Amino acid sequence: MIIDDPQALAEVTAAFHEYERALMADDVAAMDRLFHDAPTTVRYGVGETLYGIEEIRAFRKGRGGSPQRRLGRVAITTYGSDLASANAEFFREGTERRGRQSQIWVRFADGWKVVAAHVSLEGSTS
Repeated sequence: MIIDDPQALAEVTAAFHEYERALMADDVAAMDRLFHDAPTTVRYGVGETLYGIEEIRAFRKGRGGSPQRRLGRVAITTYGSDLASANAEFFREGTERRGRQSQIWVRFADGWKVVAAHVSLEGSTS
């Protein structure tokens, strides 16, 4: 297995940044395209636990957009040509409190998709 194959790394890095742009623009359709359309897709957020793409979609439609943020350190690693992890620190506008985001990306026939995601804030009790 090749760790950080340059081609796979470039592709998933581009997909990661495409997702970040969609998140900041509240482009729900683009976010949906970048998450695997399956009941096995999972997203844990700061205050929500979502199992399956339908719960994730319902959450996105009802929340009215993500709080704006800037990325800190980002670490993306590929494992072979079809699996990757992306971990990022972020800071919401107006605060230096650090948040963390982890995503597992898998290459499918229609491109790279998030199959699992987790978002948390340091010091958060929820």
